[in-house]
Amino acid sequence: MTGRRPTRSTVLPRLLPRPVRAGALTAGALVACASLAAGCGIVSGATGGSGDDTITVMTWAPQGTEATNKPGMPAFAQAYARWINSQGGVNGRRINVLTCNDKNDSVSAARCARRAVQEHAVAVVGSYSQHTDSFMPTLEGAGIPYIGGYGITTDEFTSPLSYPVNGGQPTLLAGLGRTLADTCGPVTLIRPDTIAGDQLPPLLDSGLQAGGHALSGDQRAAEDATAYDSQAQRALQRATTDPAEQGCVVPALGDRTNTFMDSFRRARADYPEVRTATVLGSVDQTTIDASGGASGPYEGSYVTGWYPAASDARWKSMKKVIKEEAFGDNRIDAADAGVQTTWIAYTVFRQVVESLGDGEVSADTVSEALDGGLEVTTGGLTPTLRWKFQDELAAVGFPRLVNANVTLQVVEDGRLVAARKGFTDVTKTLRGADLT
Repeated sequence: MTGRRPTRSTVLPRLLPRPVRAGALTAGALVACASLAAGCGIVSGATGGSGDDTITVMTWAPQGTEATNKPGMPAFAQAYARWINSQGGVNGRRINVLTCNDKNDSVSAARCARRAVQEHAVAVVGSYSQHTDSFMPTLEGAGIPYIGGYGITTDEFTSPLSYPVNGGQPTLLAGLGRTLADTCGPVTLIRPDTIAGDQLPPLLDSGLQAGGHALSGDQRAAEDATAYDSQAQRALQRATTDPAEQGCVVPALGDRTNTFMDSFRRARADYPEVRTATVLGSVDQTTIDASGGASGPYEGSYVTGWYPAASDARWKSMKKVIKEEAFGDNRIDAADAGVQTTWIAYTVFRQVVESLGDGEVSADTVSEALDGGLEVTTGGLTPTLRWKFQDELAAVGFPRLVNANVTLQVVEDGRLVAARKGFTDVTKTLRGADLT
């Protein structure tokens, strides 16, 4: 076994009762909040605090680490705040965006959450973290909603204060498995040797089994390795065991997927032809370009995503914000799934605030609006979103998963293009997932 395994529970958390609100914070939590200062930023030109018609929110993500990094998410959040404030805010209220570096570790993730409490954030919007065990209890204790998390952990689909805008890793892998069931021989999954990584094999297998395919080979790998030569060779060995069928290799290593593909490209010359496939977040157009485009290892790869391709006209409004408020900021890539998720998360938050009219905007009123059946539209980037705690996927541990749609893309001539029109709903596939 390789890699680092965070010491966090692998058990799907039990469904929680309605959280205690901010007034019930313990004295110990308040003392902890007072010690926070490092790792967070604030959008230029916005004033913080409450009582001045300014709404404070927070966006966090890992930056500058040796594993997966999402600097574009907090950077875009700040660009969004500049843009919306230049329009007069939302219902005349300015948006104050705090940012925080999650650093891919549980201590920093917890600090970000405590900072959100200390600064009276009414929501955490459009964020990425693998460490929900460390920050979600703090948000739940303060009643702060978590809107539009990236969907990397199970807790995001179980917590009553989580309002996901996509189906996270569950839908991507289930959708990919269903596609590969029709096109692949033996399938090998290469995934991080972490608690979050442990959730991936049964999700991919749910899609494979729905198509009558055998289970995938589960291959663990360190999420911060600088080379994957041995993993690439083992993956190729398994994928080529059946000479009658072309096998498939599925790397799902986040930012380290491209590192794996470098090793894979060197090793594949000694084996029969295999196909590769992965999920958005592990691969985007920038990755494909950097790896050689049409002559690179991703050519012909299937890639599942949550949203339409970046070239789709439905992203026009988001690209306008980037052009007007973040032109030249190379942290922000319109094709990055994290940036796209942040745009959708802030679209949700804006509609929540608009629904409150001239009333109070607080953590309580934001979550109450979402729990009260508010329907949010996203310009066709997702189905209409509405959060109900008990839903079709509660039986398999995902009661907050309200958007089970995925898109299928393929790399053709070095470009990531739609392989199938529209969305595919993988609710039925996920119902068959064995997550025990």
